[in-house]
Amino acid sequence: MSAPTPSSEAPVAPNAGVDRLSALLERFRVRAHLFHAGPLCGVTHFAAQPGRAFLHVLRRGDMVVTHQPRSGAPRRLQVSEPTLLFYPRPLDHDFHNAPVDGSDFVCATLDFDGGVRHPLVQALPSVLALPVAQVQGIGQTLDLLFAETERVRCGQRLLADRLFEVLLLQMLRWLLDQPAHSGIQSGVLAGLAHPKLARALTAVHEQPGADWSLDRMAQVAGMSRSGFAAEFKAAVGTPPGDYLLRWRVSIARAQLRSGAAVKSVSDGLGYASPAAFSRAFTQVVGASPRAWLKAETTETVDGP
Repeated sequence: MSAPTPSSEAPVAPNAGVDRLSALLERFRVRAHLFHAGPLCGVTHFAAQPGRAFLHVLRRGDMVVTHQPRSGAPRRLQVSEPTLLFYPRPLDHDFHNAPVDGSDFVCATLDFDGGVRHPLVQALPSVLALPVAQVQGIGQTLDLLFAETERVRCGQRLLADRLFEVLLLQMLRWLLDQPAHSGIQSGVLAGLAHPKLARALTAVHEQPGADWSLDRMAQVAGMSRSGFAAEFKAAVGTPPGDYLLRWRVSIARAQLRSGAAVKSVSDGLGYASPAAFSRAFTQVVGASPRAWLKAETTETVDGP
């Protein structure tokens, strides 16, 4: 058998060998919940709900999607081919004249740990409309997903939920590998799509409590100190030190909310003392860890 010619070889992503998503999604998980499968009639309204995202899949047909003025999303989208519609943040949207025959439409809600403070949610635009044909590797996932929604079987809903989570992960992977087509200009996804910055960002995500200086981050990225600082701010939108601080505080919020002690969180995130951690936390949040946690607990108990 002859060796393949260079033109027949699949292109290699610039960050091949670097797992840029697992640390993010292990720290801040996302859970999907299937809530609709089948046709839609007339106009269908999806109301924004605090902390809730939507992922819709149109397998066949066409429709019009509309959003409210000044919502940050296009006023009108014409969808005329199989498409993924992803709303990472709460946003009212309406589907007009969606397919009325067959089970060619499935919808799920997505709950991100931390809600709108989830690092990926903050990095994404208000809506992403991605033609299925562009997102390589999702064909089998979609086949399994629609097969699970076409008839009731044991574990159907649970399996459909997990398949939606797989679909989201595949979509995020594609966005990282195709930065020119994703439309994402800045934020953590733009940094993770960068051929050098991604190595430093991934290391920080995996080891938030390490002794991260600007020099060490630049060394991991294989860049000069000044070049790394400038490239990082341009891509991510914030200086490396600020990003590290906010990443640690995001983790601290999640751990405190789950019942971890302040000292344990402080030690795990590499602070010299709980007092140093408290100062850093207050700088970002505007309240001490204990004051913030008390307010969070009160809000949860009282509720809307």
